Amino acid sequence: MAGVLLARSSPRISSYSLSMSARCLPSLSASSPPPRPSRHASSPPPARHLADPRSTISHRALVRSSSAVSDRFESRFATMAMRNSYDSILATLPNPGGGEFGKYYSLPALSDARIDRLPYSIRILLESAIRNCDEFQVTAKDVEKILDWENTSHKQVEIPFKPSRVLLQDFTGVPAVVDLACMRDAMKQLGSDPNKINPLVPVDLVIDHSVQVDVARSENAVRANMEFEFQRNKERFGFLKWGSHAFQNMLVVPPGSGIVHQVNLEYLGRVVFNTGGILYPDSVVGTDSHTTMIDGLGVAGWGVGGIEAEAVMLGQPMSMVLPRVVGFKLTGKLRNGVTATDLVLTVTQMLRKHGVVGKFVEFYGEGMSELSLADRATIANMSPEYGATMGFFPVDHVTLQYLKLTGRCDATVAMIESYLRANKMFVDYSQPQIDRVYSSYLELNLEHVEPCASGPKRPHDRVPLKEMKVDWQSCLDNKVGFKGFGVPKESQNKIAEFSFHGSPAQIKHGDVVIAAITSCTNTSNPSVMLGAALVAKKACELGLEVKPWIKTSLAPGSGVVTKYLEKSGLQKYLNQLGFNIVGYGCTTCIGNSGDLDASVSAAIAENDIVAAAVLSGNRNFEGRVHPLTRANYLASPPLVVAYALAGTVDIDFEKEPIGTSKDGKKVYFKDIWPSTEEIAEVVQSSVLPNMFKSTYEAITKGNPMWNQLSVPSSTEYTWDHTSTYIHEPPYFKNMRMSPPGPHPVKDAYCLLNFGDSITTDHISPAGAIPKDSPAAKYLMEHGVDPKDFNSYGSRRGNDEVMTRGTFANIRLVNKLLKGEVGPKTIHIPTGEKLSVFDAAMRYKSEGHDTIVLAGEEYGSGSSRDWAAKGPMLQGVKAVIAKSFERIHRSNLVGMGIVPLCFKPGEDAETLGLTGHERYTMHLPSNVSDIKPGQDVTVTTDDGKSFTCTVRFDTEVELAYYDHGGILHYVIRSLINTKN
Repeated sequence: MAGVLLARSSPRISSYSLSMSARCLPSLSASSPPPRPSRHASSPPPARHLADPRSTISHRALVRSSSAVSDRFESRFATMAMRNSYDSILATLPNPGGGEFGKYYSLPALSDARIDRLPYSIRILLESAIRNCDEFQVTAKDVEKILDWENTSHKQVEIPFKPSRVLLQDFTGVPAVVDLACMRDAMKQLGSDPNKINPLVPVDLVIDHSVQVDVARSENAVRANMEFEFQRNKERFGFLKWGSHAFQNMLVVPPGSGIVHQVNLEYLGRVVFNTGGILYPDSVVGTDSHTTMIDGLGVAGWGVGGIEAEAVMLGQPMSMVLPRVVGFKLTGKLRNGVTATDLVLTVTQMLRKHGVVGKFVEFYGEGMSELSLADRATIANMSPEYGATMGFFPVDHVTLQYLKLTGRCDATVAMIESYLRANKMFVDYSQPQIDRVYSSYLELNLEHVEPCASGPKRPHDRVPLKEMKVDWQSCLDNKVGFKGFGVPKESQNKIAEFSFHGSPAQIKHGDVVIAAITSCTNTSNPSVMLGAALVAKKACELGLEVKPWIKTSLAPGSGVVTKYLEKSGLQKYLNQLGFNIVGYGCTTCIGNSGDLDASVSAAIAENDIVAAAVLSGNRNFEGRVHPLTRANYLASPPLVVAYALAGTVDIDFEKEPIGTSKDGKKVYFKDIWPSTEEIAEVVQSSVLPNMFKSTYEAITKGNPMWNQLSVPSSTEYTWDHTSTYIHEPPYFKNMRMSPPGPHPVKDAYCLLNFGDSITTDHISPAGAIPKDSPAAKYLMEHGVDPKDFNSYGSRRGNDEVMTRGTFANIRLVNKLLKGEVGPKTIHIPTGEKLSVFDAAMRYKSEGHDTIVLAGEEYGSGSSRDWAAKGPMLQGVKAVIAKSFERIHRSNLVGMGIVPLCFKPGEDAETLGLTGHERYTMHLPSNVSDIKPGQDVTVTTDDGKSFTCTVRFDTEVELAYYDHGGILHYVIRSLINTKN
């Protein structure tokens, strides 16, 4: 037995062996094994995901026993893991062209009427459980739980799930590869084989989060920004390239190729795998919360923390609570002039109001036929914003058409359709529909969707376009909060005069200083991208211009966008307005907006102007886009262009002109807005299949800057202790084979006392490293000039930087500071005001544990492993909150931090907690005495006592806690098994 399937004596995988033909599966006979559906022609065959005697030791085993596995237990495993309990339903899928496509575990062969009532998303979980059912990692009882979903989904039952693959981007991928390299060292130190640390499932890493908008409004912007990107990130990129060689089954897609989720959608997504002659649905977990974009393609996928993804890579089945599923029925058709972005912001608001945290959302209804695959992917992408685990669109004819459009060959598409139809996973809207059961229901008539934006600080605060001016003015009046800036009436009309490159300029509250078509949400959706280009064309023809101090940018999610913008002849109009392409990656949406012009920055800062950014992304949390844009609005790409032209969000597009034409006439919004028919016509003529083929053939070849990177050939990483980018983390220092068990939390101080909606941006901020921060101090002490600080995201491979960046957001509101905003806290014993990092280190040096108090939705936003790693390294032992975001709660457990929930109706304020108390949590000292979801008493040194719920939601999470974290758990499980 072994913890992972090792590729014995086979050549290293090439980072660029993904050819277009590898995505096309020929007809297969039963006797001839198929070529791998993954890209690595030179790599060993992957796991068949069947009962394999070399599979990992199960989570349940380590829950039961923290010591070495007994001989009897190993014997039982070896006996049971040799067979699959459902081999009797293994069926052959014939190929109409002759021979067979392969074999599959047939859901119809179960002859169970409950299957027809299951949501399609649950059927994917069911198939996985059946295919992996060895009565050890996955049991027949697990299969029955899923089959009986209608009755079990409300009972918080635990099931194991084995995703087909893992998706990474470079910000989250670097720390994952760092951890894998460090785990190899730990294995060696504990006397075991380091090469057991090796991905079992295909791992795709797309470098897309490192490009910044240093250069904008320039024809040379793409090349210039990529040169800056490589200058800043050469060490990180070299490390990732090393990983693609050192770890088997790992593909690294080089910088400049596109946004990870769009590359996944257009290229990496298989929909159906054919591995070793076994057919099964594609499924993926990714270290970016917007992995959900692939749900639009009918592939079950969602974001997890980096630590969870690493466990999946290493062959651990994911433990998850069988989710409830919200059925979202779509009817009707979008009205003329309404975009997919308007739809997704409407859906986001509806689902946030309904409450879908921890749930699947599955879309259905006759309105589905009116939504393109790109529109579906836009809705699926925003799952983290409405709080669902995923927003799933089952495969139908629209999906198949998209697969052909994006270059998947006919043989592959035929196999996909045949398999999904045969296994009751294909929706054919031309046939009568069997009513499926959902946990709850929502319905939206697409005709009721109207143009809108969201903001100024959260993606679910939708504002109808016709109400934007009124809403903006109320935001100025309202006290500081999610919908308020607290600007005094007498200051609301203030005008700041400044000189921009020698010319007089002015800026006032609500003026736009950043207008960015950015992010994975919709920067490859042809209808909105070409719609934006048509707005630019109409504006240019009328003689409208964008003020020169507005930082405009276009960062497509795919190289295909450039091809169809050029073919349509519309890119030149975007360029004329300053929306030149700046790079192919995630830019403004994650804080990689680059600097504003110094004169603009000074005017904003010196006059306390509430400046605005308008972006087509999915994230507009405060302090994320740019430190100086306090108002940030999400809008469709065409609206981004419109607001750039208007120059302000303080405008009523229905009544006020957007500008003045070259002949002196007033130009209104309606004069530049294209019709749905205009957009459809240019999409039809400009978006062609050969664009996708040529684009993705090119990315496998890399680019000159990437190809010139030289990396060592060793399979163990040689750490450079002077590096400020890649640093060996201390997770496994002094690790022993015996699990440490539950740690007491006694007389802990409160490090921070928060209110509601503390996001992972507040905990582990992306974007620029402030020059006066603890992280900046560390970098300067290590010889890094401030101009070379780069971003927090780019330094995620260095725990020293990231620990100092934890809770370092400039917009942090900590109740211990009594209204003062910023990354500070009070050191309770002395009353000193310190940076959060300095306070945390002082508590650690004094031998004191710390906790965090919080309100609702603690940890919402992007799934960032550092939002859990950082607090752990700062010494935080527990977080007590009213509620948690799903991924972040799981990540806290994975790093050994106890998540506790106040009882309904209670919080720190109702209980009279100020944060100046010392807290003791009366958890059992033996892990076997702790149950998922049990109550625990918390007492304080001033005599208060209250009850909380321990948010270990599964037995597996208890095992992680017992071992000191998920990575420690994996290492011990690997060592406790034999090859």
